[in-house]
Amino acid sequence: MEWYWAAALLFGLSVLLMFLGLPVAIAFFGTNIVGALVFMGGERGIWQVVNNGFGAITSFPLVPIPMFLLMGELFYHTGLATRFFNAVDRLMGNVPGRLAYVTLLGGTAFAGPAGSSMGACALLGSLMVPEMMKRGYNKYLSMGPIMGVGGLAVIIPPSALTVLLATLGQTDVGDLLIAGVVPGLLLALMYGALIWGWTVVDPSAAPGYVAEHAGRAERWRLILFDIVPMVAVIVFSVIIMIVGWATPTEAAALGAMSVVLLAVPYGLLTWESLRRSVDGALRVTVMSFLIIFGSATFAQLLAFSGASSGLIQHFLGFDLGALGMLLVMIGIIFFLGCFMDQLSMMLLTAPIFFPLAKTLGFDLAWFGLIMLLALEIGYTTPPFGLLLFVMKGVAPPGTTMREVYLAGAPFIACVLLLIALIIAFPPLATWLPRVSH
Repeated sequence: MEWYWAAALLFGLSVLLMFLGLPVAIAFFGTNIVGALVFMGGERGIWQVVNNGFGAITSFPLVPIPMFLLMGELFYHTGLATRFFNAVDRLMGNVPGRLAYVTLLGGTAFAGPAGSSMGACALLGSLMVPEMMKRGYNKYLSMGPIMGVGGLAVIIPPSALTVLLATLGQTDVGDLLIAGVVPGLLLALMYGALIWGWTVVDPSAAPGYVAEHAGRAERWRLILFDIVPMVAVIVFSVIIMIVGWATPTEAAALGAMSVVLLAVPYGLLTWESLRRSVDGALRVTVMSFLIIFGSATFAQLLAFSGASSGLIQHFLGFDLGALGMLLVMIGIIFFLGCFMDQLSMMLLTAPIFFPLAKTLGFDLAWFGLIMLLALEIGYTTPPFGLLLFVMKGVAPPGTTMREVYLAGAPFIACVLLLIALIIAFPPLATWLPRVSH
């Protein structure tokens, strides 16, 4: 079978099954079984696919995924994240647009370990949008920062999605995690500048109101007890990876344990909070591992059938140059984001894009970071980006999709600008991983 027919069969069948409403993991299982029957000799091929899949999910670099997820779930269910939100809110006083800044800071700190932009959007939307609307914020400034936080969540470590992409792309997990630090901080500053400019140009977007004043003693108490310990846990997990004291797996485990130990003196660690945290992390972990099982065998079928090498050679034949090929790959992700979630996009693109990036001579941490940001933009691309519909679901009654599109547009523009900066100045992404070595 020619490579293009093999590619059409494997990609077409997987997309068809997802469109029919099957879960992503099941869609890939079905595709892999058909692929094994066609390309690997029937029943023996199916057993080979199963064995290869189990080999993929028992890979040591995958261990950070459940640990980072557990870390994020513990922050939420023990109430430590709520204490952080409330403390930041009190400390900011009467700063114009302060609830937008609270959303930005809190979402940045706790959305990454949660491993889901959709989950972070749903949680922050249900918590913050009603409060901002009650305070007179317009709909755009209420919803925009919440959708923007997803762009930070995917690249600022600890990020479970980063670990997943590094695993699918067979690149160094630690390098990709560390590569997101500098661009992530830069994106946070861009978002902050956007919110500040918004409130300056249109003060009615965030009407001022008298906030409860915190005295000096109270401010120090909030900083020392409700902010520093929570931030320290996250910074600790990142620093020990950067300086080489721990692998990503060890850093993730220590981070999760640190949250448990931190919750004890606050009296927030209960059996119920622990149960809900483990349950939430386990659900996402099982889903992720099932998807990895299907994706790993899917990638092997692509290689075995000749579809991978055929597609790569076909793309290279366009003679667009390295930058042109990069822009084509980003454009494909934007298009897929109109009707797919991030995991599905990763599964379909990583087996082709990472080998292609390696052939083109790209630094894989640099490329992986650009891909993560493109995945997040694709997730919020009108008219059918899934994150837009999540935001619509938690927005106040009467909110139109046009309002949701307009709210997210300035933050999408910031992420696009960051991608352009990373392409133009690769050391933004590559400098810190090289220093850490």
